[in-house]
Amino acid sequence: MKAIKYTVNNQKKKRLKDYRGLFFIMPWLIGFLFLQLYPFLASLYYSFTQYSVLGQPKFIGLDNYIRLFTIDPDFKKSIMVTMKYALISVPSKLFFALIVALILNMRLKGINGFRTVYYIPSILGGSVAVSALWRLMFMSDGILNKLLELIGLPSVNWLGQAGTAMFTICLLQVWQFGSSMVLFLAALKQIPVDLHEAASIDGAGKVKRFFYITLPIITPIVFFNLIMQTINALQNFTSAFVITNGGPLKSTYLIGMKLYTEGFSNFKMGYASAISWILFAIILIFTLFIFKSSDAWVYYEDGGDF
Repeated sequence: MKAIKYTVNNQKKKRLKDYRGLFFIMPWLIGFLFLQLYPFLASLYYSFTQYSVLGQPKFIGLDNYIRLFTIDPDFKKSIMVTMKYALISVPSKLFFALIVALILNMRLKGINGFRTVYYIPSILGGSVAVSALWRLMFMSDGILNKLLELIGLPSVNWLGQAGTAMFTICLLQVWQFGSSMVLFLAALKQIPVDLHEAASIDGAGKVKRFFYITLPIITPIVFFNLIMQTINALQNFTSAFVITNGGPLKSTYLIGMKLYTEGFSNFKMGYASAISWILFAIILIFTLFIFKSSDAWVYYEDGGDF
């Protein structure tokens, strides 16, 4: 009888601990269910409806998706612009992040202060205020053209030409390399010094040591940064909206702007939901492609797969 009572008491205590754990995660669970999962599933339903917020959603099947791919030229344009933006900004951002991380990994006096300074843009770069400041800097009478005039060079219409407008918003994305840089720096710190010393004794120079030791070892971080920055670039909205408003001639009309225009300017929430799901599919395809390609270029210390 004592053994049975002891077992029953243990089961009650275990159940009580389970309830306590559930109680502590309840705020996150409620937030996940009502602020993430429900909107996620609701947008899928709305993507098959004609929904203008003010009225009831009317089920129309695949009409929204068919219209996007067959009738709407702005949608195709926004996809091409978004791809171009991602292909320019992501490699550039990772390149500069790695270069700066290599510099900050050197043993220099006051290097910790420089590390902090270089990380600050990553904290501020995505805000509307910084995008507005970026716009002021690149306007016809902005500070950048003033500097060009001081050194005798002609001013550039940064925001009024298709090529330079895309360069401007890409440059803002690249300027926010702080988070990637910190991860690269952490990876560089983990590289055993013995490997570089042994390679140096064997006659390998700095360039060879970088390509045959440093770069292979940090490829898992390159892989992680590539995925995260690709996702961020494909979802970008703020810089294109604030700096160029999608112009000129919709040369910076990202898919995020297309989604915003249809949903919050034209009040076509069903149509906007369809765009959001297509964007989700594009991000998923890019992510799966990067994962699949990682077998050929990502090195893991234990020799295993991700």
